[in-house]
Amino acid sequence: MEQIFIAGPCVIESAELIDTVAAKLVSINGELGTDIIFKASFDKANRTSVSSFRGPGLEHGLQMLADIKSRYGLRILTDIHESYQAQAAGEVCDVLQIPAFLCRQTDLLVSAAKTGKIINIKKAQFLSGKDMRYPVEKARDAGAKEVWLTERGNTFGYNNLVVDFRNIPDMLQIVPRVIMDCTHSVQRPGAANGTTGGDRQFVPAMAMAAKAFGATGYFFEVHPDPDHALSDGPNMLPLDRLQTLIAELKN
Repeated sequence: MEQIFIAGPCVIESAELIDTVAAKLVSINGELGTDIIFKASFDKANRTSVSSFRGPGLEHGLQMLADIKSRYGLRILTDIHESYQAQAAGEVCDVLQIPAFLCRQTDLLVSAAKTGKIINIKKAQFLSGKDMRYPVEKARDAGAKEVWLTERGNTFGYNNLVVDFRNIPDMLQIVPRVIMDCTHSVQRPGAANGTTGGDRQFVPAMAMAAKAFGATGYFFEVHPDPDHALSDGPNMLPLDRLQTLIAELKN
């Protein structure tokens, strides 16, 4: 199965940021013959602190994503946190993503499935790969034609995540497309005084290990200046390192 790549900033910070990232993805696609899916969130409803930046919101955020799709010809992925967001997001986006913390929310899965779009369900930090058969069954029962699963590590509290790469072949028994979230898997949740910390230096190793276990796709949050990103900066890959890593994964 052909590998897919998903990349973009954690959240829509500005039109300038998503333009910069989208232009880079188009350049990489031209150089490497890839079809990178652009990812950005219109609202990060699961931030650690109530004072954390969340994004431009549903209406304005989707308009910004629609502009990226129209101007750059990129496929679009965004995540939804509430059932009512599914229909509007599905009118713009090619892939609707279910956040890991919400992957058991039946109404959210059903509303996403009814859009007819590809559904990418992130494995909860508290579930095994084999447990993901049940969210997939909910989505398929509601009419989803194509469902992906994404590995992003498990949490045991104490501000850290552990990746059990056996989850990848386990989930490949459920769906044909399993993606490795190479950046969220190096998070240190809540470990930075009310924000999430992370170890971005391990992102390439996470990607290569996932490849060894049979991953069929890779998810990267990227930013031209991660140290000043408004969300998930410590675990984001610098934008200028993305092409080299994708080229290595394609070999």
